[in-house]
Amino acid sequence: MPTSSDPRTLGWLQRALTHEMRAVQQYLAQSVLARLWGDTALAAEFRREAEEELEHAERLMGQLIRLGVAPGAAALPPARLGRTKSELLVANHALESEAVRLYADALAHARRQRDEEAASLFADLLADEQRHEQEQLAMLKREAGDGTRV
Repeated sequence: MPTSSDPRTLGWLQRALTHEMRAVQQYLAQSVLARLWGDTALAAEFRREAEEELEHAERLMGQLIRLGVAPGAAALPPARLGRTKSELLVANHALESEAVRLYADALAHARRQRDEEAASLFADLLADEQRHEQEQLAMLKREAGDGTRV
Protein backbone atom coordinates (compact mmCIF):
# COMPACT_ATOMS: atom_id res chain seq x y z
CA MET A 1 0.00 0.00 0.00
CA PRO A 2 1.49 3.37 -0.97
CA THR A 3 2.07 5.63 2.02
CA SER A 4 2.40 8.96 0.27
CA SER A 5 1.12 10.90 -2.67
CA ASP A 6 1.36 14.40 -4.00
CA PRO A 7 -0.29 16.60 -1.34
CA ARG A 8 -2.23 18.48 -4.00
CA THR A 9 -3.63 15.22 -5.38
CA LEU A 10 -4.70 14.28 -1.85
CA GLY A 11 -6.36 17.70 -1.65
CA TRP A 12 -8.29 17.03 -4.86
CA LEU A 13 -9.38 13.64 -3.51
CA GLN A 14 -10.60 15.22 -0.26
CA ARG A 15 -12.41 18.05 -2.12
CA ALA A 16 -14.04 15.48 -4.37
CA LEU A 17 -15.14 13.44 -1.35
CA THR A 18 -16.68 16.54 0.22
CA HIS A 19 -18.52 17.30 -3.01
CA GLU A 20 -19.86 13.75 -3.29
CA MET A 21 -21.06 13.72 0.32
CA ARG A 22 -22.74 17.08 -0.31
CA ALA A 23 -24.46 15.57 -3.35
CA VAL A 24 -25.62 12.53 -1.34
CA GLN A 25 -27.06 14.86 1.29
CA GLN A 26 -28.80 17.04 -1.30
CA TYR A 27 -30.36 14.22 -3.31
CA LEU A 28 -31.43 12.34 -0.19
CA ALA A 29 -33.03 15.47 1.33
CA GLN A 30 -34.79 16.16 -1.96
CA SER A 31 -36.02 12.57 -2.06
CA VAL A 32 -37.58 13.03 1.37
CA LEU A 33 -39.12 16.34 0.29
CA ALA A 34 -40.57 14.83 -2.91
CA ARG A 35 -42.01 11.95 -0.89
CA LEU A 36 -43.66 14.48 1.45
CA TRP A 37 -45.15 16.16 -1.62
CA GLY A 38 -46.59 12.77 -2.62
CA ASP A 39 -44.39 12.51 -5.75
CA THR A 40 -43.07 8.98 -5.30
CA ALA A 41 -41.55 8.81 -8.80
CA LEU A 42 -39.48 11.95 -8.19
CA ALA A 43 -38.54 10.70 -4.71
CA ALA A 44 -37.30 7.44 -6.23
CA GLU A 45 -35.29 9.31 -8.89
CA PHE A 46 -33.58 11.48 -6.28
CA ARG A 47 -32.91 8.42 -4.11
CA ARG A 48 -31.25 6.69 -7.10
CA GLU A 49 -29.10 9.78 -7.66
CA ALA A 50 -28.07 9.77 -3.98
CA GLU A 51 -27.00 6.14 -4.30
CA GLU A 52 -24.90 6.90 -7.39
CA GLU A 53 -23.17 9.76 -5.61
CA LEU A 54 -22.57 7.49 -2.60
CA GLU A 55 -20.82 5.03 -4.93
CA HIS A 56 -18.56 7.88 -6.08
CA ALA A 57 -17.77 8.73 -2.43
CA GLU A 58 -16.93 5.10 -1.77
CA ARG A 59 -14.46 5.02 -4.68
CA LEU A 60 -12.79 8.19 -3.44
CA MET A 61 -12.59 6.80 0.09
CA GLY A 62 -11.02 3.63 -1.26
CA GLN A 63 -8.35 5.64 -3.05
CA LEU A 64 -7.60 7.72 0.04
CA ILE A 65 -7.35 4.64 2.24
CA ARG A 66 -5.04 2.93 -0.28
CA LEU A 67 -2.83 6.01 0.01
CA GLY A 68 -2.82 5.71 3.80
CA VAL A 69 -5.05 8.74 4.37
CA ALA A 70 -8.15 8.67 6.54
CA PRO A 71 -11.05 10.00 4.45
CA GLY A 72 -12.76 13.08 5.76
CA ALA A 73 -15.24 15.37 4.13
CA ALA A 74 -15.22 19.03 5.09
CA ALA A 75 -18.26 20.63 6.72
CA LEU A 76 -21.22 20.26 4.40
CA PRO A 77 -23.43 23.23 3.59
CA PRO A 78 -27.18 22.74 3.92
CA ALA A 79 -28.89 20.86 1.11
CA ARG A 80 -30.36 23.03 -1.61
CA LEU A 81 -34.09 22.52 -1.55
CA GLY A 82 -36.92 24.41 -3.18
CA ARG A 83 -40.66 24.92 -3.29
CA THR A 84 -41.13 23.35 -6.70
CA LYS A 85 -39.73 20.50 -8.75
CA SER A 86 -38.16 23.07 -11.09
CA GLU A 87 -36.29 24.72 -8.21
CA LEU A 88 -34.93 21.32 -7.15
CA LEU A 89 -33.80 20.55 -10.69
CA VAL A 90 -32.05 23.92 -11.03
CA ALA A 91 -30.16 23.28 -7.78
CA ASN A 92 -29.19 19.81 -8.96
CA HIS A 93 -27.98 21.02 -12.34
CA ALA A 94 -25.78 23.56 -10.54
CA LEU A 95 -24.43 20.80 -8.27
CA GLU A 96 -23.58 18.57 -11.23
CA SER A 97 -21.96 21.47 -13.10
CA GLU A 98 -19.76 22.12 -10.06
CA ALA A 99 -18.77 18.44 -10.08
CA VAL A 100 -17.81 18.59 -13.76
CA ARG A 101 -15.55 21.59 -13.12
CA LEU A 102 -14.02 19.97 -10.04
CA TYR A 103 -13.23 16.68 -11.79
CA ALA A 104 -11.90 18.40 -14.92
CA ASP A 105 -9.49 20.41 -12.77
CA ALA A 106 -8.56 17.37 -10.67
CA LEU A 107 -7.94 15.31 -13.81
CA ALA A 108 -5.73 18.02 -15.30
CA HIS A 109 -3.69 18.08 -12.09
CA ALA A 110 -3.34 14.29 -11.96
CA ARG A 111 -2.17 14.23 -15.58
CA ARG A 112 0.41 16.97 -14.91
CA GLN A 113 1.68 14.85 -12.01
CA ARG A 114 1.65 11.75 -14.22
CA ASP A 115 -0.45 10.02 -11.56
CA GLU A 116 -2.16 7.39 -13.71
CA GLU A 117 -4.22 5.94 -10.87
CA ALA A 118 -5.68 9.28 -9.80
CA ALA A 119 -6.15 10.36 -13.43
CA SER A 120 -8.10 7.19 -14.17
CA LEU A 121 -10.36 7.70 -11.14
CA PHE A 122 -10.94 11.39 -11.90
CA ALA A 123 -11.62 10.62 -15.59
CA ASP A 124 -14.23 7.99 -14.68
CA LEU A 125 -15.93 10.30 -12.21
CA LEU A 126 -15.80 13.20 -14.69
CA ALA A 127 -17.57 11.07 -17.30
CA ASP A 128 -20.26 10.09 -14.78
CA GLU A 129 -20.77 13.69 -13.69
CA GLN A 130 -20.95 14.92 -17.29
CA ARG A 131 -23.68 12.34 -17.87
CA HIS A 132 -25.47 13.49 -14.69
CA GLU A 133 -25.18 17.11 -15.79
CA GLN A 134 -26.78 16.28 -19.14
CA GLU A 135 -29.53 14.24 -17.45
CA GLN A 136 -30.31 17.16 -15.14
CA LEU A 137 -30.44 19.54 -18.09
CA ALA A 138 -32.80 17.20 -19.94
CA MET A 139 -35.05 16.97 -16.87
CA LEU A 140 -35.09 20.77 -16.63
CA LYS A 141 -36.05 21.09 -20.28
CA ARG A 142 -38.83 18.51 -19.89
CA GLU A 143 -40.10 20.32 -16.81
CA ALA A 144 -40.12 23.64 -18.71
CA GLY A 145 -42.06 21.82 -21.42
CA ASP A 146 -42.65 24.93 -23.43
CA GLY A 147 -39.20 25.38 -24.88
CA THR A 148 -38.30 27.93 -22.24
CA ARG A 149 -34.59 28.46 -22.18
CA VAL A 150 -32.97 26.92 -19.13
